[in-house]
Amino acid sequence: MSEKKIRLGIAPIAWTNDDMPELGKEITFEQCISEMALAGYEGTEIGNKYPKDPKALNKALELRGLTVCNAWFSAFLTTKPLNENIEAFIRHRDFLYEVGARVIGASEQGHSIQGKMDTPIFSAKPRFTDDEWKRLADGLNMLGRLAAEKDMVLTYHHHMGTGVQTLEEIDRLMEMTDPNYVFLLYDTGHLVFSGEDPEAVLNKYVSRIRHVHLKDIRSEVLDRVKNEDWSFLKAVKEGAFTVPGDGITDFEPLLQILLKNDYSGWFVVEAEQDPAKANPLEYAMRARNYIREKTGI
Repeated sequence: MSEKKIRLGIAPIAWTNDDMPELGKEITFEQCISEMALAGYEGTEIGNKYPKDPKALNKALELRGLTVCNAWFSAFLTTKPLNENIEAFIRHRDFLYEVGARVIGASEQGHSIQGKMDTPIFSAKPRFTDDEWKRLADGLNMLGRLAAEKDMVLTYHHHMGTGVQTLEEIDRLMEMTDPNYVFLLYDTGHLVFSGEDPEAVLNKYVSRIRHVHLKDIRSEVLDRVKNEDWSFLKAVKEGAFTVPGDGITDFEPLLQILLKNDYSGWFVVEAEQDPAKANPLEYAMRARNYIREKTGI
């Protein structure tokens, strides 16, 4: 794989969890990005501890040889007026542009249960009505056009606990949205968690994938999530996710498919864990070594 075409980043969620701020509350922004650089990454996504001023953020990252590759955008296209979504998106887009990112990762949070500690992730999964699907697709097409105004790309992040989680739901979203403006953020961990085949999804949508999240799954924890009807946040706290090479996912065929299809963009390690149980620097280095071994990057 060409280093010019594929760049390697990592998400700060292994250091501090925005949905559960008690996880890693003692870890500073500076420690987080310093350890990212020390582990050999060149890109970062954005967490709540990151400076909101673009100049301050750019300075801190440049000192460590890092750049922002993407940041999560919470859309509420199914539950809030379109104009509110557009206003929030433009602010988000313009901030990301100032810090050098050219990818925006959006996820529909209308009816989402991913942030609810006591709501079971599988049995209480939200499902959209036909009208909500239309509002979502039309809204994403509009946001995608707004991203393109600055030569940026809108990618949709399928996610556990939301209305776009399963392959059937990803299919519907891809069919209803404009392939020129709405792309896919491919997340191995959420696909395996949901019970989907990540290789099949990748083969089907590789031409629309513009951002990749690499995370692994611990099967023994996932079994308990299903059998004991846990929430998503409890699953995270108990260690459902881990870094590539430490769980049940076979990444080699996935990376080869991306290679053969000339994928260009970021690989981002995004494995949210309790940093008190899984040292973030140690796991970041473990993932970095694994990706180097499998790709040569």
